[in-house]
Amino acid sequence: MFILANFFKAVAVVLDYGLTFYMWIVVAGAVLSWVSPDPYNPIVRFINNATEPVFYQIRKRLPVNFGGLDLSPVIVILAIIFLQTFVVNSLHGLAHTLA
Repeated sequence: MFILANFFKAVAVVLDYGLTFYMWIVVAGAVLSWVSPDPYNPIVRFINNATEPVFYQIRKRLPVNFGGLDLSPVIVILAIIFLQTFVVNSLHGLAHTLA
């Protein structure tokens, strides 16, 4: 059973790093929305391509625009924190019980 425990622990660690990395991309996307960056810059295009589909889905479902302030990045960050707290910790706990 230790192999399964190690697998769940590895999935938890990789998921935690991936969510943290995406959270920083969301923060960069929010900062870029405050300025007018060059839309042809490959880094700006990557950040927009990585964040805008998620932001669009949130904007479509929730009225998160208050007084010209877009709160969709805040909702994405809160969702990431929830996933890190619930899913990653649950996977760590499951790995611990299997070990």
